[in-house]
Amino acid sequence: MADDLHPPVTVAITGASGAQYGLRLIEVLVAADHEVWVMISKAAHMVIATETDDDLPARPERLVVALTQRYGAKPGQIRCFGREDWMAPVASGSGASSAMVICPCSTGTLSAVACGASNNLIERAADVALKERRTLVLVPRETPLSAIHLEHMLALTRQGAVVLPAAPGFYHRPREVEDMIDFIVARILNQLGISHRLVPRWGEAP
Repeated sequence: MADDLHPPVTVAITGASGAQYGLRLIEVLVAADHEVWVMISKAAHMVIATETDDDLPARPERLVVALTQRYGAKPGQIRCFGREDWMAPVASGSGASSAMVICPCSTGTLSAVACGASNNLIERAADVALKERRTLVLVPRETPLSAIHLEHMLALTRQGAVVLPAAPGFYHRPREVEDMIDFIVARILNQLGISHRLVPRWGEAP
């Protein structure tokens, strides 16, 4: 980690709808001078291409360049890891400590993490976060929810993870889609203990 950056935050984007939440989270973390470790699943790349005008490269080294340019990140501020990059720091509890956010979190990833599957780096990194008692925030975007989904959410909550559904509030009177995205990103930042001014806190003037 560069000396002038805050501790790293791992952001994993999986194949649920709502890739905009994860991309906005990366942007805000970069602006807050945090080092950001990024993992984007194959399914997430397909969702990003469907839901946005972005066409992010799949290869980690090219993805670093694209995200660095897009968000004006400092050299080395963004690191990207592939599906089976088992030498990444997030793959082991002896690696550098990092809070982790899976945003959005597909129900498939939710299931794998709840069961400790660790079939790819995203699942393994979440498993490490749980066993090391580090902050793990999962942002599912699915409706309706089956009993299976709910049981997995309960299991993860009992293990110490935070399940934060992508369910924007409306008391801040959003006028654009971006306002609704920022509502969820703000709630994630609250869980990470990172200050922000994305939306007014309850009781604050707009």
